[in-house]
Amino acid sequence: MEMLLRAREITKRYGKFIALNDVSFDVSKGEVIAIVGPNGAGKTTLVNTLAGLYSPDSGDVMFEGRSVAGLGPAERARRGLARSFQLVSIYPTFTVSDMIAVAAFTRTGRTFSLLRTVSSFAAESAEVLEIAASFGLTDRLSVKCSALSQGEKKLVDIASALALRPRLILLDEPTSGIASAHKHRIMETLLEAAKRCGVESIVLVEHDMELIARYATRVIGFRSGNIAADLPTDAFFSEASVIDSIVGRVPQHARG
Repeated sequence: MEMLLRAREITKRYGKFIALNDVSFDVSKGEVIAIVGPNGAGKTTLVNTLAGLYSPDSGDVMFEGRSVAGLGPAERARRGLARSFQLVSIYPTFTVSDMIAVAAFTRTGRTFSLLRTVSSFAAESAEVLEIAASFGLTDRLSVKCSALSQGEKKLVDIASALALRPRLILLDEPTSGIASAHKHRIMETLLEAAKRCGVESIVLVEHDMELIARYATRVIGFRSGNIAADLPTDAFFSEASVIDSIVGRVPQHARG
């Protein structure tokens, strides 16, 4: 399989606290990798380091065979490595259309302005409509983000990241705060839309073991900043001792 991303000996410290300790792994085309572990294990730090929000103290991140050291999130996104940043909570007065358009404009190098409607830019307008339709948000385009349900806000966050047209997308708890009854719908919508938008691999931090068992192809378990397990999903859920040591007890039906 084609290798998209390679993390090599990544270490990240906060003072004396080691958040990531010599972490190495690869991401190949076609994978949906779930990052799991207890709070404070280093999961979000890893995603932020891969995205360029944090710089590692040592080690390197390579994307499509080239080091992206020193490149920030915007430049990594332009190269095809994007992260959802939950911008809906930062810009609650933006409409759904505005949020998706910001990412589309970022990718094309145009300057987004609320003084002009998205429809005045033909290419970006068409893209906003296409991506909104993928997430079932067509009827919500003119709605301000502050008026959206929690599930809709999650979809807009992910839709905005997909407007960057990444090859690999990083997601930090895409279903957190969502009622259990709606989590599968969110994940299925996410995966279908990602495929439609050309995303080739997904790395996500997720706590819901049932979702991971159903949708992930591989699980990387973190404990105290170290990789404690890196296994295909079926193999991960067949190792009760591994699961219990990383995330605690898991319902039997989630283990398949």
